[in-house]
Amino acid sequence: MPVNHSKARIPYYLFNGHIQTIYSWALRRISYIHYERERVTTQDDDFLDLDWSRVGGRNLAVLCHGLEGSTNSAYMKGMTRALNAHYIDVLGWNYRGCSGEANKLLKSYHAGSTDDLSFVINYVLKENPYQILYLIGFSLGGNLVLKYLGEAPSKVPKEIKKATVFSVPCHIKSAAKQMTLPYNAFYQRRFINSMVGKIKLKSTLFSGSLDLTNCDKLKTFKEFDNRYTAPLHGFHDADEYYEKCSSKQFLNNIQVPTLCVNALNDSFLSNECYPFIEAVNNPYLILEVPLSGGHLGFVEGVRNNSSYVERRTIEFVHNNEY
Repeated sequence: MPVNHSKARIPYYLFNGHIQTIYSWALRRISYIHYERERVTTQDDDFLDLDWSRVGGRNLAVLCHGLEGSTNSAYMKGMTRALNAHYIDVLGWNYRGCSGEANKLLKSYHAGSTDDLSFVINYVLKENPYQILYLIGFSLGGNLVLKYLGEAPSKVPKEIKKATVFSVPCHIKSAAKQMTLPYNAFYQRRFINSMVGKIKLKSTLFSGSLDLTNCDKLKTFKEFDNRYTAPLHGFHDADEYYEKCSSKQFLNNIQVPTLCVNALNDSFLSNECYPFIEAVNNPYLILEVPLSGGHLGFVEGVRNNSSYVERRTIEFVHNNEY
């Protein structure tokens, strides 16, 4: 059920995708978010840091951040603020190694780590009285949400009623190639630097168990994923990792009303990341493709610090739209 129009109102002065992306990432500030942190032990004796923002709501939204993000990312705090204002409790969870402290195992997280998302959801339902859950994912976190909902739909808890995802690289192999284009060099370099820094820390913590030879010369996601992500998480190489973890192949199976918003001027996304055919074939999947928004940009007003992803999520979870 594709949506051929969008209600996004991107101001004229944020006139291209790069400005929208960079403004949202580097300049947008969200204050007055107070988290209560809870550390939970995983089944493999690692830990996850969960950040709660409770307002006494009867419903809960579980937020999944993007690559090298955290619950302190502006888009996470902005969504938390918006949901809390509508009396929805929020749980933002930090992936392994993303909460400001290295995790205990050599492995960390990747674009298909739905086992950790499943663990968080099951923990929430076991320990808390929520009857309605919403899943919200940003970029890599959006891929996690879509993969989780579609890879084993019969196992998705009945409490999960809706999901929204934004700027999703649902076809990872082509998105990784897209990031090698010259106009994405700045973004890719920042991601690689952050990930290599964590690899160096892990090598120190695990007594040089990782080969750091020329690691500072890695230039692309594929180079990094071949060298570290794939072997550390049980994949033969980057291509197998991309193939098995891309959510696009699971979209036809989704049985929870799900809104996916990918802007046409998102420089991170390849053509394959706009699942028009899947949206036509699955009545539960709504694809919205605004002309403008950048990658996790979608800022509708600088003065009032408003964002379309927040406005659209509130609208979607409150309305019978699917």
